[in-house]
Amino acid sequence: MKRWWPWILSLPYAALPLFPAFITLTAVTVPGVSLVPAGLVWAVLPLIVVDAAIAVVIFARGPFDLSPVFWPLCGWLGAGVLAAIFGFDPVGGAFFLGLFALGIVWHAGVWYFGRDPASMRATIAVFLSTGAISALLAIGMVVLRAPAGQYTIGHGRAIGTFILPGELAGYLIIYLPIAAAIAFASRARAMRVLAWAGVALGGIAFAMTFSRAGWTGLAAAGAFYLATGRRGLRLRWAIAPIAVGLVLVLAFFNVNHNPSENFTRLSIWQSALAIVDRFPLTGVGPFDFATAYALVRMPDGEPTAFHAHSFPLTIFAETGIVGLAAVTWAWWRFASALRAAIGRATPRHAALALAVAAGLFGTLVQGLIDTVSVVIFGLWMPTMALALVFARDGLGEDAA
Repeated sequence: MKRWWPWILSLPYAALPLFPAFITLTAVTVPGVSLVPAGLVWAVLPLIVVDAAIAVVIFARGPFDLSPVFWPLCGWLGAGVLAAIFGFDPVGGAFFLGLFALGIVWHAGVWYFGRDPASMRATIAVFLSTGAISALLAIGMVVLRAPAGQYTIGHGRAIGTFILPGELAGYLIIYLPIAAAIAFASRARAMRVLAWAGVALGGIAFAMTFSRAGWTGLAAAGAFYLATGRRGLRLRWAIAPIAVGLVLVLAFFNVNHNPSENFTRLSIWQSALAIVDRFPLTGVGPFDFATAYALVRMPDGEPTAFHAHSFPLTIFAETGIVGLAAVTWAWWRFASALRAAIGRATPRHAALALAVAAGLFGTLVQGLIDTVSVVIFGLWMPTMALALVFARDGLGEDAA
Protein backbone atom coordinates (compact mmCIF):
# COMPACT_ATOMS: atom_id res chain seq x y z
CA MET A 1 0.00 0.00 0.00
CA LYS A 2 2.82 2.39 0.85
CA ARG A 3 4.31 1.75 -2.58
CA TRP A 4 1.14 3.07 -4.19
CA TRP A 5 0.64 5.87 -1.69
CA PRO A 6 2.46 8.60 -3.72
CA TRP A 7 -0.21 8.36 -6.41
CA ILE A 8 -3.00 7.86 -3.88
CA LEU A 9 -1.89 11.05 -2.15
CA SER A 10 -1.79 12.95 -5.44
CA LEU A 11 -5.32 11.91 -6.47
CA PRO A 12 -7.06 14.80 -4.65
CA TYR A 13 -4.65 17.24 -6.31
CA ALA A 14 -5.68 15.84 -9.69
CA ALA A 15 -9.36 16.23 -8.77
CA LEU A 16 -9.05 19.78 -7.37
CA PRO A 17 -10.31 21.53 -10.55
CA LEU A 18 -13.44 19.36 -10.30
CA PHE A 19 -14.18 20.21 -6.66
CA PRO A 20 -16.48 23.18 -7.46
CA ALA A 21 -18.77 20.78 -9.34
CA PHE A 22 -19.53 19.02 -6.04
CA ILE A 23 -22.08 21.76 -5.38
CA THR A 24 -24.27 20.14 -8.05
CA LEU A 25 -24.75 17.20 -5.67
CA THR A 26 -26.53 19.45 -3.17
CA ALA A 27 -29.87 21.20 -3.21
CA VAL A 28 -28.16 24.57 -3.72
CA THR A 29 -28.92 26.29 -7.01
CA VAL A 30 -25.70 26.42 -9.02
CA PRO A 31 -24.75 30.11 -9.49
CA GLY A 32 -23.09 29.39 -12.82
CA VAL A 33 -22.60 26.67 -15.43
CA SER A 34 -20.94 23.40 -14.40
CA LEU A 35 -19.19 21.67 -17.28
CA VAL A 36 -18.50 18.53 -15.29
CA PRO A 37 -21.06 15.76 -15.95
CA ALA A 38 -22.92 14.53 -12.90
CA GLY A 39 -21.66 11.01 -13.56
CA LEU A 40 -18.06 12.15 -13.31
CA VAL A 41 -18.78 14.03 -10.08
CA TRP A 42 -20.33 10.89 -8.59
CA ALA A 43 -17.27 8.91 -9.71
CA VAL A 44 -14.71 11.34 -8.26
CA LEU A 45 -16.32 11.74 -4.83
CA PRO A 46 -16.19 8.01 -3.89
CA LEU A 47 -12.56 7.89 -5.04
CA ILE A 48 -11.72 10.74 -2.68
CA VAL A 49 -13.54 8.98 0.17
CA VAL A 50 -11.71 5.69 -0.52
CA ASP A 51 -8.46 7.65 -0.74
CA ALA A 52 -9.08 9.11 2.73
CA ALA A 53 -10.04 5.70 4.13
CA ILE A 54 -6.76 4.19 2.89
CA ALA A 55 -4.87 7.07 4.48
CA VAL A 56 -6.59 6.48 7.82
CA VAL A 57 -5.68 2.77 7.65
CA ILE A 58 -2.02 3.66 7.02
CA PHE A 59 -2.07 6.19 9.86
CA ALA A 60 -3.60 3.62 12.22
CA ARG A 61 -0.75 1.20 11.58
CA GLY A 62 1.49 3.94 13.05
CA PRO A 63 3.56 5.45 14.34
CA PHE A 64 1.70 8.57 13.25
CA ASP A 65 3.15 12.06 13.52
CA LEU A 66 0.50 14.76 13.87
CA SER A 67 0.87 18.13 12.16
CA PRO A 68 1.00 21.18 14.47
CA VAL A 69 -2.26 22.34 12.89
CA PHE A 70 -4.14 19.04 13.09
CA TRP A 71 -6.03 19.62 16.35
CA PRO A 72 -6.92 23.27 15.58
CA LEU A 73 -8.40 22.08 12.28
CA CYS A 74 -10.39 19.45 14.19
CA GLY A 75 -11.60 22.25 16.47
CA TRP A 76 -12.74 24.17 13.40
CA LEU A 77 -14.67 21.12 12.23
CA GLY A 78 -16.14 20.67 15.71
CA ALA A 79 -17.37 24.27 15.71
CA GLY A 80 -19.09 23.59 12.40
CA VAL A 81 -20.78 20.46 13.76
CA LEU A 82 -21.93 22.37 16.85
CA ALA A 83 -23.34 25.15 14.67
CA ALA A 84 -25.14 22.57 12.52
CA ILE A 85 -26.78 20.97 15.57
CA PHE A 86 -28.18 24.30 16.76
CA GLY A 87 -28.76 25.72 13.27
CA PHE A 88 -31.78 25.94 11.00
CA ASP A 89 -31.06 22.69 9.16
CA PRO A 90 -28.82 20.22 11.07
CA VAL A 91 -28.25 18.00 8.03
CA GLY A 92 -28.16 20.77 5.42
CA GLY A 93 -24.43 21.36 5.69
CA ALA A 94 -23.48 17.74 6.39
CA PHE A 95 -22.09 17.26 2.88
CA PHE A 96 -19.64 20.13 3.19
CA LEU A 97 -18.73 19.22 6.76
CA GLY A 98 -17.84 15.80 5.35
CA LEU A 99 -15.66 17.46 2.71
CA PHE A 100 -13.97 19.45 5.47
CA ALA A 101 -13.24 16.23 7.37
CA LEU A 102 -11.74 14.74 4.20
CA GLY A 103 -9.61 17.88 3.93
CA ILE A 104 -8.23 17.29 7.42
CA VAL A 105 -7.25 13.74 6.44
CA TRP A 106 -5.62 15.15 3.29
CA HIS A 107 -3.73 17.66 5.43
CA ALA A 108 -2.51 14.85 7.67
CA GLY A 109 -1.43 12.81 4.64
CA VAL A 110 0.62 15.62 3.12
CA TRP A 111 2.35 16.19 6.46
CA TYR A 112 2.92 12.48 7.17
CA PHE A 113 4.29 11.54 3.74
CA GLY A 114 6.09 14.82 3.15
CA ARG A 115 9.40 13.16 4.08
CA ASP A 116 9.00 10.60 1.29
CA PRO A 117 10.67 11.90 -1.92
CA ALA A 118 8.48 9.74 -4.16
CA SER A 119 5.32 11.16 -2.58
CA MET A 120 6.58 14.72 -2.94
CA ARG A 121 7.58 14.16 -6.56
CA ALA A 122 4.20 12.69 -7.49
CA THR A 123 2.24 15.33 -5.57
CA ILE A 124 4.12 18.26 -7.08
CA ALA A 125 4.03 16.85 -10.61
CA VAL A 126 0.28 16.16 -10.48
CA PHE A 127 -0.51 19.55 -8.93
CA LEU A 128 1.54 21.42 -11.56
CA SER A 129 0.14 19.36 -14.44
CA THR A 130 -3.54 19.63 -13.55
CA GLY A 131 -3.17 23.35 -12.84
CA ALA A 132 -1.59 23.98 -16.23
CA ILE A 133 -4.25 21.89 -18.00
CA SER A 134 -7.05 23.68 -16.13
CA ALA A 135 -5.62 27.06 -17.07
CA LEU A 136 -5.25 26.02 -20.72
CA LEU A 137 -8.86 24.81 -20.82
CA ALA A 138 -10.09 28.07 -19.30
CA ILE A 139 -8.14 30.11 -21.85
CA GLY A 140 -9.37 27.98 -24.75
CA MET A 141 -13.00 28.29 -23.68
CA VAL A 142 -12.79 32.08 -23.68
CA VAL A 143 -10.98 32.23 -27.02
CA LEU A 144 -13.49 29.88 -28.64
CA ARG A 145 -16.43 31.39 -26.71
CA ALA A 146 -17.56 27.88 -25.91
CA PRO A 147 -19.66 26.68 -24.32
CA ALA A 148 -21.82 29.67 -25.12
CA GLY A 149 -23.81 29.46 -21.89
CA GLN A 150 -20.75 29.71 -19.69
CA TYR A 151 -19.21 32.47 -21.81
CA THR A 152 -22.41 34.50 -21.59
CA ILE A 153 -23.04 34.09 -17.87
CA GLY A 154 -19.35 34.78 -17.15
CA HIS A 155 -19.34 37.90 -19.36
CA GLY A 156 -16.41 36.48 -21.29
CA ARG A 157 -14.28 35.82 -18.21
CA ALA A 158 -12.11 32.71 -17.77
CA ILE A 159 -13.82 30.00 -15.72
CA GLY A 160 -12.91 26.58 -17.14
CA THR A 161 -14.01 23.61 -15.04
CA PHE A 162 -14.85 25.92 -12.14
CA ILE A 163 -18.30 27.38 -11.56
CA LEU A 164 -17.33 31.04 -11.22
CA PRO A 165 -14.35 33.17 -12.30
CA GLY A 166 -13.53 33.94 -8.66
CA GLU A 167 -13.06 30.22 -7.95
CA LEU A 168 -10.52 29.85 -10.75
CA ALA A 169 -8.80 33.01 -9.48
CA GLY A 170 -8.67 31.66 -5.90
CA TYR A 171 -7.19 28.37 -7.11
CA LEU A 172 -4.52 30.22 -9.11
CA ILE A 173 -3.63 32.56 -6.23
CA ILE A 174 -2.24 29.50 -4.47
CA TYR A 175 -1.07 27.69 -7.61
CA LEU A 176 1.00 30.48 -9.15
CA PRO A 177 3.33 31.20 -6.19
CA ILE A 178 3.96 27.48 -5.70
CA ALA A 179 4.67 26.94 -9.41
CA ALA A 180 6.98 29.97 -9.52
CA ALA A 181 8.89 28.85 -6.43
CA ILE A 182 9.38 25.34 -7.84
CA ALA A 183 10.46 26.78 -11.21
CA PHE A 184 13.30 28.60 -9.46
CA ALA A 185 14.16 26.08 -6.75
CA SER A 186 13.88 22.66 -8.40
CA ARG A 187 17.06 20.96 -9.60
CA ALA A 188 15.11 18.62 -11.91
CA ARG A 189 14.87 20.03 -15.44
CA ALA A 190 11.54 18.32 -16.20
CA MET A 191 10.02 19.75 -13.03
CA ARG A 192 11.27 23.25 -13.89
CA VAL A 193 9.83 23.07 -17.40
CA LEU A 194 6.49 21.89 -16.03
CA ALA A 195 6.50 24.65 -13.41
CA TRP A 196 7.29 27.39 -15.93
CA ALA A 197 4.52 26.12 -18.21
CA GLY A 198 2.16 26.33 -15.24
CA VAL A 199 3.28 29.88 -14.45
CA ALA A 200 2.76 31.01 -18.05
CA LEU A 201 -0.62 29.38 -18.61
CA GLY A 202 -1.83 30.10 -15.09
CA GLY A 203 -0.81 33.75 -15.36
CA ILE A 204 -2.75 34.23 -18.60
CA ALA A 205 -5.82 32.46 -17.25
CA PHE A 206 -5.64 34.45 -14.02
CA ALA A 207 -5.60 37.74 -15.92
CA MET A 208 -8.56 36.57 -18.01
CA THR A 209 -10.69 35.94 -14.91
CA PHE A 210 -10.95 39.74 -14.46
CA SER A 211 -11.61 38.93 -10.81
CA ARG A 212 -11.13 42.11 -8.82
CA ALA A 213 -10.97 40.20 -5.55
CA GLY A 214 -8.57 37.72 -7.15
CA TRP A 215 -6.26 40.40 -8.51
CA THR A 216 -6.20 42.05 -5.09
CA GLY A 217 -5.41 38.70 -3.47
CA LEU A 218 -2.49 37.93 -5.79
CA ALA A 219 -1.11 41.45 -5.25
CA ALA A 220 -1.29 40.84 -1.50
CA ALA A 221 0.47 37.49 -1.98
CA GLY A 222 3.33 39.20 -3.81
CA ALA A 223 3.60 41.87 -1.13
CA PHE A 224 3.63 39.20 1.60
CA TYR A 225 6.45 37.28 -0.05
CA LEU A 226 8.59 40.39 -0.50
CA ALA A 227 7.89 41.64 3.02
CA THR A 228 8.78 38.33 4.69
CA GLY A 229 11.97 37.67 2.72
CA ARG A 230 15.22 37.57 4.61
CA ARG A 231 16.66 40.55 2.75
CA GLY A 232 15.69 43.86 4.29
CA LEU A 233 15.54 45.48 0.84
CA ARG A 234 12.50 43.37 -0.02
CA LEU A 235 10.36 45.18 2.53
CA ARG A 236 10.81 48.41 0.57
CA TRP A 237 9.54 46.75 -2.57
CA ALA A 238 6.54 45.08 -0.90
CA ILE A 239 4.40 48.08 -1.81
CA ALA A 240 5.02 47.52 -5.54
CA PRO A 241 2.63 44.54 -6.02
CA ILE A 242 -0.06 46.41 -4.08
CA ALA A 243 0.36 49.47 -6.31
CA VAL A 244 0.24 47.37 -9.49
CA GLY A 245 -2.83 45.50 -8.28
CA LEU A 246 -4.60 48.74 -7.36
CA VAL A 247 -3.90 50.25 -10.78
CA LEU A 248 -5.17 47.14 -12.57
CA VAL A 249 -8.34 46.93 -10.47
CA LEU A 250 -9.15 50.62 -11.03
CA ALA A 251 -8.29 50.51 -14.73
CA PHE A 252 -10.35 47.37 -15.44
CA PHE A 253 -12.98 47.73 -12.72
CA ASN A 254 -16.02 47.26 -14.96
CA VAL A 255 -14.38 45.29 -17.77
CA ASN A 256 -16.28 42.03 -18.34
CA HIS A 257 -18.48 42.83 -15.35
CA ASN A 258 -22.11 43.79 -15.09
CA PRO A 259 -21.96 47.26 -13.42
CA SER A 260 -25.18 46.49 -11.58
CA GLU A 261 -23.19 43.96 -9.51
CA ASN A 262 -20.88 46.62 -8.05
CA PHE A 263 -23.05 47.35 -5.03
CA THR A 264 -24.73 44.00 -4.38
CA ARG A 265 -22.16 43.11 -1.71
CA LEU A 266 -23.12 46.13 0.38
CA SER A 267 -26.68 44.94 0.93
CA ILE A 268 -25.50 41.35 1.51
CA TRP A 269 -22.96 42.52 4.12
CA GLN A 270 -25.68 44.51 5.90
CA SER A 271 -27.90 41.44 5.99
CA ALA A 272 -24.99 39.29 7.22
CA LEU A 273 -24.45 41.70 10.11
CA ALA A 274 -28.16 41.43 10.89
CA ILE A 275 -27.81 37.64 11.05
CA VAL A 276 -24.80 37.95 13.35
CA ASP A 277 -26.76 40.28 15.60
CA ARG A 278 -29.55 37.69 15.96
CA PHE A 279 -27.42 34.51 16.21
CA PRO A 280 -24.08 35.57 17.70
CA LEU A 281 -23.05 32.42 19.59
CA THR A 282 -23.25 29.47 17.17
CA GLY A 283 -24.72 31.12 14.07
CA VAL A 284 -27.46 29.81 11.82
CA GLY A 285 -25.62 26.65 10.80
CA PRO A 286 -23.16 25.74 8.03
CA PHE A 287 -24.57 26.64 4.60
CA ASP A 288 -27.78 27.93 6.14
CA PHE A 289 -26.89 31.53 5.27
CA ALA A 290 -29.35 31.56 2.36
CA THR A 291 -32.21 30.54 4.67
CA ALA A 292 -31.51 33.29 7.17
CA TYR A 293 -30.76 35.82 4.43
CA ALA A 294 -34.30 35.51 3.07
CA LEU A 295 -35.63 36.56 6.49
CA VAL A 296 -33.42 39.63 7.00
CA ARG A 297 -32.83 40.78 3.42
CA MET A 298 -32.86 44.51 2.82
CA PRO A 299 -35.95 45.64 0.82
CA ASP A 300 -33.75 46.69 -2.11
CA GLY A 301 -31.12 44.00 -1.54
CA GLU A 302 -30.04 41.11 -3.72
CA PRO A 303 -32.92 38.58 -4.04
CA THR A 304 -30.77 35.62 -2.97
CA ALA A 305 -27.34 35.08 -1.42
CA PHE A 306 -25.68 31.74 -0.64
CA HIS A 307 -22.95 33.29 1.50
CA ALA A 308 -21.93 36.72 2.79
CA HIS A 309 -19.36 37.38 0.01
CA SER A 310 -16.81 37.64 2.81
CA PHE A 311 -15.20 34.65 4.50
CA PRO A 312 -15.05 36.17 8.02
CA LEU A 313 -18.65 37.38 7.78
CA THR A 314 -19.83 34.04 6.41
CA ILE A 315 -18.09 32.15 9.25
CA PHE A 316 -19.48 34.56 11.84
CA ALA A 317 -23.03 34.33 10.46
CA GLU A 318 -23.04 30.54 10.02
CA THR A 319 -20.99 29.36 13.03
CA GLY A 320 -21.05 32.36 15.38
CA ILE A 321 -18.38 33.44 17.84
CA VAL A 322 -17.50 29.80 18.49
CA GLY A 323 -16.69 29.19 14.82
CA LEU A 324 -14.85 32.48 14.42
CA ALA A 325 -12.68 31.65 17.44
CA ALA A 326 -11.94 28.17 16.07
CA VAL A 327 -10.93 29.56 12.67
CA THR A 328 -8.72 32.19 14.30
CA TRP A 329 -7.05 29.51 16.44
CA ALA A 330 -6.31 27.35 13.38
CA TRP A 331 -4.74 30.19 11.40
CA TRP A 332 -2.81 31.50 14.40
CA ARG A 333 -1.43 28.03 15.11
CA PHE A 334 -0.41 27.61 11.47
CA ALA A 335 1.33 31.01 11.40
CA SER A 336 3.23 30.35 14.62
CA ALA A 337 4.25 26.82 13.53
CA LEU A 338 5.40 28.07 10.12
CA ARG A 339 7.38 30.91 11.65
CA ALA A 340 9.17 28.49 13.96
CA ALA A 341 9.87 26.07 11.08
CA ILE A 342 11.22 28.83 8.83
CA GLY A 343 13.50 29.94 11.64
CA ARG A 344 15.18 26.51 11.51
CA ALA A 345 15.06 26.11 7.71
CA THR A 346 17.75 26.66 5.10
CA PRO A 347 17.31 29.78 2.90
CA ARG A 348 16.15 27.60 -0.01
CA HIS A 349 13.59 25.75 2.09
CA ALA A 350 12.42 28.99 3.68
CA ALA A 351 11.88 30.59 0.26
CA LEU A 352 9.71 27.63 -0.82
CA ALA A 353 7.65 27.72 2.37
CA LEU A 354 7.15 31.48 2.16
CA ALA A 355 5.93 31.18 -1.44
CA VAL A 356 3.27 28.71 -0.32
CA ALA A 357 2.38 30.92 2.65
CA ALA A 358 2.12 33.91 0.30
CA GLY A 359 -0.57 32.12 -1.72
CA LEU A 360 -2.47 31.30 1.46
CA PHE A 361 -2.24 34.92 2.58
CA GLY A 362 -3.48 36.06 -0.83
CA THR A 363 -6.59 33.89 -0.55
CA LEU A 364 -7.24 35.28 2.93
CA VAL A 365 -7.20 38.79 1.45
CA GLN A 366 -9.46 37.64 -1.39
CA GLY A 367 -11.71 36.12 1.27
CA LEU A 368 -12.31 39.51 2.87
CA ILE A 369 -14.60 40.39 -0.05
CA ASP A 370 -15.49 36.96 -1.39
CA THR A 371 -16.18 33.40 -0.25
CA VAL A 372 -14.52 30.77 -2.44
CA SER A 373 -15.55 27.24 -1.52
CA VAL A 374 -12.85 25.42 -3.50
CA VAL A 375 -10.22 27.39 -1.58
CA ILE A 376 -11.75 26.70 1.83
CA PHE A 377 -12.47 23.00 1.34
CA GLY A 378 -9.93 21.98 -1.29
CA LEU A 379 -6.86 24.14 -0.88
CA TRP A 380 -6.33 25.62 2.57
CA MET A 381 -5.78 22.44 4.58
CA PRO A 382 -3.38 20.52 2.31
CA THR A 383 -1.55 23.74 1.45
CA MET A 384 -0.97 24.50 5.14
CA ALA A 385 0.71 21.11 5.44
CA LEU A 386 2.69 21.69 2.24
CA ALA A 387 4.07 24.99 3.57
CA LEU A 388 5.22 23.27 6.78
CA VAL A 389 6.71 20.36 4.81
CA PHE A 390 8.65 22.71 2.52
CA ALA A 391 10.06 24.54 5.54
CA ARG A 392 11.05 21.21 7.07
CA ASP A 393 12.24 19.19 4.07
CA GLY A 394 12.15 21.40 0.96
CA LEU A 395 11.20 19.52 -2.18
CA GLY A 396 12.75 16.28 -0.93
CA GLU A 397 16.16 15.02 -2.04
CA ASP A 398 14.96 13.08 -5.09
CA ALA A 399 12.19 15.49 -6.07
CA ALA A 400 14.55 18.50 -6.00
